[in-house]
Amino acid sequence: MNHNSHTLSSAADETAIRALYQQLMDGWNAASGGAFASPFEEDADLVGFDGTPIKGRHEIALFHQRLFDMFLKGSRLVGKVRSVRFATPDVAVMHTVGGTVMAGQTDLDPERNSVQTLVAVKRNGKWSLAAFQNARATYIGRPEESQKLTEELRSLL
Repeated sequence: MNHNSHTLSSAADETAIRALYQQLMDGWNAASGGAFASPFEEDADLVGFDGTPIKGRHEIALFHQRLFDMFLKGSRLVGKVRSVRFATPDVAVMHTVGGTVMAGQTDLDPERNSVQTLVAVKRNGKWSLAAFQNARATYIGRPEESQKLTEELRSLL
């Protein structure tokens, strides 16, 4: 395989991987646990912002549907992919940042800003998410960093 065709395939792969993150946000914004969970592998792992470990697409869907129906009803997610790095041609690590606009609000709730790590895998020519870890971006003792992230995410509103 010449270098050029590899570059082309990884550009297409990166586009497909970035689209998985958009699918998550679209699912959230549709308040659909099923749509949110659809980019995940059957046996994927998700760690929520509070440290809750969730195993499998089915549980990810149920867990998020409960959130959408209760605490996060009417909320909206914004986010962006900061980087995609290929560990192998079929495994990539994606770093993203996200923010939440709560129901009835027009601005982000900075306390809910998150930094996320996702692992994407390619099987039979199709990319999906094998793992997702979500951490609240509290930046203890560095309020200027929190402010910078809020402003970066606010530009997506």
